[in-house]
Amino acid sequence: METFLWLANAGSEVEEGFALNLDVFDTNLVNLAIIIGVLFYFGRGFIGGILSERRSKIETAIAQSEKRARGAKQALDEAKQNLAEAQKKADRLIADAKARAESVRETIEADSVREIARMKEAAEADLGADAERAERELRARAVALALEKVEGELSQRVDDSVRRQLVDRSISMIGG
Repeated sequence: METFLWLANAGSEVEEGFALNLDVFDTNLVNLAIIIGVLFYFGRGFIGGILSERRSKIETAIAQSEKRARGAKQALDEAKQNLAEAQKKADRLIADAKARAESVRETIEADSVREIARMKEAAEADLGADAERAERELRARAVALALEKVEGELSQRVDDSVRRQLVDRSISMIGG
């Protein structure tokens, strides 16, 4: 280490020859210039290759992203179109279902009105038939009562001579 210090001090005393310059600012600028020059000369191909490779990867990634974005946009447009078609189809189905429901309601209503009318007619017919049957029964009962009463009175009022006259008169009317 002593040799190093002697060489450093020797350079400061001698103006010509080999010496070490310990001035930080002078030596750093020279060292930086040398390092940058060497890096530029030797590293230009290496760094350029790395940068061009990185650039091509970025361009490829951007192109793929744009392609995927276009595909996604196209898929979104198709999905929107399919959704619109499905919505139209659903609207048509709903409209058809409403029309069918209205038609069925009208049919059921018409059938109900006809059934009610038929039931009224059947009830009126049954009522008329019941009234007619009751009327026939009442007439038959009245005739039976009247005949019974007439027979009772005839048997009390008519004697044998009147009966003969009635029989003879009836025979002469018949043509005998």
